[in-house]
Amino acid sequence: MSWRPTFGTNGVRGIANEELTPEIALKLCLSLGTLHGGDIAIGRDTRVSGEMLKNAAVSGLLATGNKVIDLGIAPSSAIQYYVKHNADAGVIVTASHNPKEYNGLKFIDDAGMEFSRDGEKEVEKVYNKGEFKRVKWSRTGELTAADAVPGYKEGIIKLIDVENIRGKKFKVVVDPGNGAGCGVTSSLLRELGCEVIEINAEPDGTFPGRPPEPTADVLGGLMATVKKSGADFGVAHDGDADRAVFVDERGKFVSEDVLLAIFAKSALERKKGIIVTPVSSSSCVADVVEREGGKIVWTPVGSIHVARKMLELDAVFGGEGNGGLIFPEHQYCRDGGVAAAKMLKMLCAGKTLSQLADEIPRYYHIKEKLRVEDKNDVMQKVKNIARGKVDTTDGVKLWYDDGWVLVRASGTEPIIRIFAESKSQKRSKELLQEGVELVKRVSG
Repeated sequence: MSWRPTFGTNGVRGIANEELTPEIALKLCLSLGTLHGGDIAIGRDTRVSGEMLKNAAVSGLLATGNKVIDLGIAPSSAIQYYVKHNADAGVIVTASHNPKEYNGLKFIDDAGMEFSRDGEKEVEKVYNKGEFKRVKWSRTGELTAADAVPGYKEGIIKLIDVENIRGKKFKVVVDPGNGAGCGVTSSLLRELGCEVIEINAEPDGTFPGRPPEPTADVLGGLMATVKKSGADFGVAHDGDADRAVFVDERGKFVSEDVLLAIFAKSALERKKGIIVTPVSSSSCVADVVEREGGKIVWTPVGSIHVARKMLELDAVFGGEGNGGLIFPEHQYCRDGGVAAAKMLKMLCAGKTLSQLADEIPRYYHIKEKLRVEDKNDVMQKVKNIARGKVDTTDGVKLWYDDGWVLVRASGTEPIIRIFAESKSQKRSKELLQEGVELVKRVSG
C-alpha cells in the first residue's frame, strides 16, 4: 500500500523520497494551485531533500498558472511574514524539529497563517480526486526570486525599543543548529547592538552539530559556550527556526514551559487579556496568568490551533511548551526571531534570565514517547479505558488533585507522547509511568 499524505498538526510530513516523494509534493501543489490563484511564495529549511521537494512543488504551482516567488532558505516565520505582506498564499518545505530524514510541506494563507483544518481538507479533497486545474502552455506561471529576511527583520525591529537595547550591549550565544535560522537571528541581534557568538551556524541539512529539535540533552555546546563566554543568554532554534529555546547566564537550560510562563507574564504586564496555550502546557503558565490578572484558554496541541484561537479571541500572547511562541503584534505564528528580540527587551528591565525563571512556580513537567504501530487505534483504546476526571480536548488528559497526565498521538510521527506533571518529582514520575502503562496495556 502506497503512502498517503495526511495533514497533521504541522502540515504533511514523511520520510523524504520514501514516503514524501517528489510526485506527492507535485500533486499536493497541483491541488493547492487548483484552489488558490495568484502570487504564491515558497521557501524551505536546510534539509538535504529540500531542493528536490521544492522544485516539485514549484512545478505544481506553475502548472496551475500561478506566479511563484522562490524565497530560498529562510526561517518559516520569515516566509510567513513575506506571504502576509506580499503574496496570496505560501508553501514551506520543512519538517521543523523532526529528524533529518524527514521533510514536509506546510501551506500558508494570505494572512501569513498556516492553513486552517478546513483549508487542509479542501486540499486533501482535490488531491484524492486527482482533478487538477491545467492551464494552456502559454499561461503556465512565472518563477521569480525574492529575499524574505530583510523585511522580516525590519518588522521585528519596529516592535523593540532599539536604543534602550543597544545601550545595554548584551552578549548572546546563538545556536541555529545548522538550520534555516543560520545568519538570520545573529544578524538581527547584531543590528540590535549585541555581541554575538555563533555555534552550529553553517547551513547543513545533515545537521552535523546536533539534531534539529533543540532539547536540553542536545544543547551541551550552547550551555558550555554561554558559561565560558559570560554571555547574558543563549538561544537555540529548531530546523526551520520558528521555535526558540533559551539558556540562562549560568549556562542552565530554561524549561520551555517556564519560558512560556515568562513571556506570558511579560505580555500581561503590558496589557491584561487572554493567553492561549495547548492542554500539554504546564500548570505554571496557568498559575502565572491567574496571578497577573489574565485569563488562560486551552487548545488542542499544534501551533495552528493556538494561533487561530488567539486571532478569534484577540489574545495578547500564546504559545506551546516547546519554544513555539506567538506574538500577535507581529504575526499569528510561532516566531523564533521575535522571541530572541523580546528576550532582550525583557532583560533591559535589569533582571537576569535566571531571576525571571526563578519567579515562575515550580512544577516537575516530564515527557516520554512510545513508538506504536497504529497511533489512532491506540488512542481510541486509551479513551475507552480511561477513568476519572478526563479531558479529551486533545488525546486523553487525566486530572488528579496533585497533578495530571496527558496521552496523545503525535501529529507528525508514529508515536504516542505522554506528558505528566506535579509539584512533586516523585509524583510526576508515578503519573508518567501510569500513562506509559496505559499505552502499553492497549498496544501490547
